[in-house]
Amino acid sequence: MAGNRKVPLRKCVVTQEMKPKRELIRVVRNKEGEVFVDPTGKKNGRGAYISKDSATVDRAKKTGILSRHLNAEVPDSIYEQLIAVIEGKKIE
Repeated sequence: MAGNRKVPLRKCVVTQEMKPKRELIRVVRNKEGEVFVDPTGKKNGRGAYISKDSATVDRAKKTGILSRHLNAEVPDSIYEQLIAVIEGKKIE
């Protein structure tokens, strides 16, 4: 019975698709209003999930959907960090 674990699903805020949590990247706004990429998916704050796809990140940047979901201004550096995570680079 231990082999049948439930896979947590989350919805991408851009594509509105339900996907396994591992296939998405979380962007978080904390109480101080700071916005940052959360590769672990465990940090405190208001989170929004986005698909690990550079076209989706570009679409999010053009439409400003992350800013609306997080109720905060999302700087361009966040989108650059998202692209870096997709490409497999380490972020600080």
